Amino acid sequence: MDKIAVLIPCYNEELTVGKVVRDAREALPEAVIYVYDNNSTDRTVQEAQAAGAVIRHEYKQGKGNVIRRMFREINAQCYLMIDGDDTYPLDCAREMVDRVLLYQADMVVGDRLSSTYFTENKRPFHNFGNLLMRGGINMLFHSNIRDIMTGYRAFSYEFVKTFPVFSQGFEIETEMTIHAVNYNLQVDNVVVKFRDRPEGSESKLNTYSDGLRVIRKMLQLYRNYRPMRFFGLLCLLLTVAAILLFLPVGYEYLKTGLVPRFPTLIVCGFMVIAGLLALFSGMILEGMAAKDRRDFEYRLIRTGSEKQTMMKSHGREHEE
Repeated sequence: MDKIAVLIPCYNEELTVGKVVRDAREALPEAVIYVYDNNSTDRTVQEAQAAGAVIRHEYKQGKGNVIRRMFREINAQCYLMIDGDDTYPLDCAREMVDRVLLYQADMVVGDRLSSTYFTENKRPFHNFGNLLMRGGINMLFHSNIRDIMTGYRAFSYEFVKTFPVFSQGFEIETEMTIHAVNYNLQVDNVVVKFRDRPEGSESKLNTYSDGLRVIRKMLQLYRNYRPMRFFGLLCLLLTVAAILLFLPVGYEYLKTGLVPRFPTLIVCGFMVIAGLLALFSGMILEGMAAKDRRDFEYRLIRTGSEKQTMMKSHGREHEE
């Protein structure tokens, strides 16, 4: 088991990955640095290898697939994940790692939005999207995460080994954040500097298509993790709409004793029934979500025991 593993997912980052590896080695000399190549067509692998990184591969395209592979293969007391595009200085790496190793944080978020992000980033829709996601997730999940989409994070062993990766692309950061909030894991925020990509280096994130996927993932996870709130809100909306449609029909009935718009009345009835079905669905799923949270605590305990066993075994190997 490594004490610190630096994880760098890469796709066509030959201009910057070598510098990121060298900076990581300077900031954390005791760390093992892994570069996971995701079908790069340039010299990413050669540059990373020359800088001293351990090279591994994920052949299924997508950042989420790379992170699934990294989390599955690497065992470490602390994981530091950073993008290979050299947009994050490593001067905060030690503080982020110490939050995990010394203060038992499960996830440390490298907060770009509280520092230089809005002055350095040249894509205004990215700025808007980051603010939208931060506000939406903090409102829906009653959390205080300062940067949702950052690729600069540190994790504990327990987080990595209990986090089920379902996302295939850039929505993985949203999934990580909501997972930590939902299961009441310790999340710390560390303000980090951000610098724009160097000239010639291009972002792989598509503003519109990836942005829509991220929003869809947020709503999907809200439905899964907070089903009573989600379906309760749906019930409320359907009931209010049914009442608004029924008001003129009811007024006409009280005035004349006639119901001239039977289709509207029927629609109102079906909407109320649909609302009740949504409410009872939310109640059933809320019970299942509560059971899942209890099961997660048991998984967390087992993972902690596995970590202690691996650390003791690793210590004995060093003594021998």
